[in-house]
Amino acid sequence: MYVSRITSEERSALSTYVGVGIAIVLIAGGLYIFVLVQKEKKETTGFDPNRPVPSDAVLKRRLKAEEYSVVREGGAQTPFQNEFWNNERTGVYVDVISGEPLFTSLDKFDSGLGMPTFSKPISKDLLVEKLDTSHDMQRTEVRAKRSNARLGYIFPDPKSPSGQSYSVYSAAFHFIPIERMKGEGYEAFLSLVEKKPATP
Repeated sequence: MYVSRITSEERSALSTYVGVGIAIVLIAGGLYIFVLVQKEKKETTGFDPNRPVPSDAVLKRRLKAEEYSVVREGGAQTPFQNEFWNNERTGVYVDVISGEPLFTSLDKFDSGLGMPTFSKPISKDLLVEKLDTSHDMQRTEVRAKRSNARLGYIFPDPKSPSGQSYSVYSAAFHFIPIERMKGEGYEAFLSLVEKKPATP
C-alpha cells in the first residue's frame, strides 16, 4: 500500500494558504467591526432631524441604566448629586436619546434646587408639557417632543427671567461644550451660545 508523504514544499504552501486564509478572516472581521462602530457613531453623534428615534430595546443597550430609568421609566436623581446641577461651562444641553439641542448654558441659572434649571428652552416647540399627579402632587412634566424623553418639570418662578423654571434631570441630557460643538455636528447652534457684545 502506497502512502504519500507531504513534502516540505507542500507543507510550506499549505502553511501559506492557512496563513492567508486567517489574515483574510481577520481583515474582514476588522472591517465589519469598523463599519458597525462608524454606524453607531453616526447614529449617536450630532443631531439629524431625519434620523429615526431608536427603539426602547436599542436605548436600553445604548444608554446608561440611570439615563434609561429617567427618560423611559420615570426615575429620578438626587438633588446636588447629579452631573450638571452646578455646571457653569458654555454649551448646549442635548436630548440623551436624539441628540437634539433643547437648552443652552446662557439660559441656565441656580435655582437652589440642586438640579440643572433653565429659564427657557431653545424653543417651546421642542417640548411637550404634561400634567403629572403622581406622589399625591400636581406638577407639570416636561418631555422632549421628538423622542418623548422625560426631562423634568416646569414651575412658576419669580426668580427666573422668564417667570418659569425648567428643572430637569442631568441624566436626560448630554452636554456639548462650545469648543466641541463644531466637531460634534452642532456648528449650526453655535450662535445660540456665543455671547453678544454689549452695546454702549
